[in-house]
Amino acid sequence: MQLFKNFIYTILSIQEKFLKMRLSKTLSAKNTSKKKTHYYKGSTLTLSSLAEAEKLQLEEEINLILKKYNYEPEEILKYIKTQGTKVFYIENASKLLNPIGENEGFIYPAKGSKALYLSLATEKTIKFKTDEMFVLSIGNINKYYFIYHLYNWFAFKHKIAGLDSESQRLLKKYLFETSDTKNLQLSEIYKLKDAIHQDKAAIEFVVKLCRNYEGTKQALDKMKNEGSANL
Repeated sequence: MQLFKNFIYTILSIQEKFLKMRLSKTLSAKNTSKKKTHYYKGSTLTLSSLAEAEKLQLEEEINLILKKYNYEPEEILKYIKTQGTKVFYIENASKLLNPIGENEGFIYPAKGSKALYLSLATEKTIKFKTDEMFVLSIGNINKYYFIYHLYNWFAFKHKIAGLDSESQRLLKKYLFETSDTKNLQLSEIYKLKDAIHQDKAAIEFVVKLCRNYEGTKQALDKMKNEGSANL
C-alpha cells in the first residue's frame, strides 16, 4: 500500500500545482459550449450533465473489464493487446523513459524525435510516428498504478476530451516547465483544462477502488476473526 500512497500523493501534488495556475484567459473568455445541449440515450442533457453521464458509463465499463479479468494486470494486458494496443516489457523501463519525460505505463501516440526514441527502444525499428502503447518493466506490476493507466487508455480509446496527444503534451509541458500559461491560445487552455480534468477523474477512480477494496478486506477479516454477526 505504501507504493500506492506515494503514487497518489505525487499525483495530488501535481493537481494542486495546476489548480493554483493563473489561467487568467479563461476568466474573461466566453465559453459558449456550456450553453449547448446534447442527446444521450434518448434524453436531452447539458454539456456538464453529459460529461458526468459519460464518466459514469466509462467507469462502469472499466469495472466490468477489471472484474472479468479478476483485477490481474497481466490478464488485462492480454485483452489490451486484442484491442490493437502494443505492450512492451523492458528491463528498468522507467530509466529508459525518463529522458523523454515519460513514465512506464500507458504512453500516448508520438511523433518526431520522441517517436524515433520509442520505436528504437521498443521494437528496434526506425519510426517517426508511433501509436499508443504500454511500456512496462519486467516483473510484478502494482495493481493500483496499473488501473490508473488502464483508465487513461480506455478513455483514450473512447476519444474522451483531454486524452489526445496534444492535450497530454500541454499537461506535461506545464507540469515540468516554468512556461507561463498566459502565452497559450484559448483552444490550448481548454485542452489543458480537459487534460487536468481527466487526470483527476482517473485518480478518483483509483482512490475509490482502493477504498472499496480495503473496506471489503477489513470486513472479511472481521468476519473471519469475530463472525459475521458482529459486523
